[in-house]
Amino acid sequence: MVAFRDEKPWLKVYEGHVNAESEPFEGTIFDFLGRAVEKHREKVALSFFGREIPFTHLYGAVEKLAAAMSAAGVGKGDRVALMLPNCPQYVMAFFATQKLGAVVTQLNPLYVEREIEHILRDSGAETIFVYADMYPRVKAVLPDTDLRNVVVVSFGGEVDLDEGHTLFDAFIASGEGEVEQAEIDPREDLAALQYTGGTTGVSKGAMLTHRNLLANVQQTLDMFASDREKFQNNEGIVGVLPFFHIYGLTCVMMFGLDLGLKQLLVPRFDPDLILNVVREGEPKFFPAVPTMYMGLLASGADLKESGFDRVDTFNSGGAALPVNLKRAFEAKVGRPVFEGYGLSETSPVTHNNPTFLEAGKEGSIGIPIPSTDARIVDVETGEREMPVGESGELIIKGPQVMKGYWNMPEETEKALRDGWLYTGDIAKMDEDGYFYIVDRKKDMIVASGYNIYPREVEEVLFEHPDVAEAVAVGVPDEYRGETVKAFVVKKAGSSLTEEELVEFCKERLAAYKVPKAVEFRDELPKSTVGKLLRRVLADEEKAKLGSTGGAS
Repeated sequence: MVAFRDEKPWLKVYEGHVNAESEPFEGTIFDFLGRAVEKHREKVALSFFGREIPFTHLYGAVEKLAAAMSAAGVGKGDRVALMLPNCPQYVMAFFATQKLGAVVTQLNPLYVEREIEHILRDSGAETIFVYADMYPRVKAVLPDTDLRNVVVVSFGGEVDLDEGHTLFDAFIASGEGEVEQAEIDPREDLAALQYTGGTTGVSKGAMLTHRNLLANVQQTLDMFASDREKFQNNEGIVGVLPFFHIYGLTCVMMFGLDLGLKQLLVPRFDPDLILNVVREGEPKFFPAVPTMYMGLLASGADLKESGFDRVDTFNSGGAALPVNLKRAFEAKVGRPVFEGYGLSETSPVTHNNPTFLEAGKEGSIGIPIPSTDARIVDVETGEREMPVGESGELIIKGPQVMKGYWNMPEETEKALRDGWLYTGDIAKMDEDGYFYIVDRKKDMIVASGYNIYPREVEEVLFEHPDVAEAVAVGVPDEYRGETVKAFVVKKAGSSLTEEELVEFCKERLAAYKVPKAVEFRDELPKSTVGKLLRRVLADEEKAKLGSTGGAS
């Protein structure tokens, strides 16, 4: 058992604003929906391209869908895969699955066949709800999975269905009567398998219980909306963060239902579409990832003219928010952007810059949210707490921390120790209890014995006025072991050269941190939630060197 100091300097920031501990809803996720319906009844729960669904209608649809799923053999503990963009059918299928005590298995609609097959086989899912455009990929892997029920969601147009497969509208129409809610222990029974990105190996399924998710909803509500009276008029929240990603699931879908917000569902990020949604929907909440903020700035639109200055809260998560991007967006909209932090393994939120203050600290992920403890420990053993201001591995404890990894006891044992989740992120804490991510432990570059954190290099690259996007990676080097290479997307019309950018970095970084090579690209690889995939670029470099006989 590892003992840590009792000091929690962030509690001073809470004073007069929020309680140190959250009191999550005691019940199941389906009970949570019922409570939201009782509170908000005829308010609009979901808005999707002109179709508005009130809370009561949503609840009725969930009941009917649960009956159809039960008749198709879905029961407690079964895994139900959802491979859908943000749409009403996703929300209905999620809560119907919860009523039956089954486990939602999240599938990114952009996955290729290999990724789909891995998650379906790993989870043992027997039922899937899939968007029509992705249906052919599911059909291709069907023989190698346990799938028995395939329900296809179409937004129009013909779908060539295989025998035994069903369109969503026909499937839900078959639901008759009302099924009993399964007996569920919220603290022990799983609600979702949230697969991690898998950029460093096989994708792992984080096992999230009903209690994990409900605790994190309450924690985020306490941090973001402590004054509930401000949000009683069915205000809007932009639902562009994918619900198949844990950030969108908790911080948009479930957060919005509890607060009685109108969720303005957007199936994919498109700047023109978002501009229109904000202009017409007048939302109060706008949660996004950094590349979405980049995209809005790059559109060249007058954001204030589209109503962005009337948004109450902008939040950024999912990836590091470069300070210059934060400043540029805030200058355009006249409102602060509050950066936070979380992981699939923590349902996801653990830290956020407090929205009850005028602005957070630049470059910081903020302070731990209520009922959350966080520590910085030495990277080697994970048992020695680091002094204020010194870097080490960030570890987390709280009710939102996962039960473990699905069918991976050894990985679970590595990640969870004495109730603490070891995140693999290198961070530091200041004297006020604000945390700063330095980098991913596994992404650290070691050049000639010196540790280089890619994020530090990237922050400098982003300071150059002609840089739109940038990623720094470690590439094999025969002499130094590893050296730094930068991949950069230039802003439109820029004539920036590699030499100019390297000189720019030399003025701002120690010599051993300066990129030894810069490769300009039209675009950089990203996950579907907009996270820049550093590992993909690093692997490409290793593959190139391997094929030419270089160091590996």
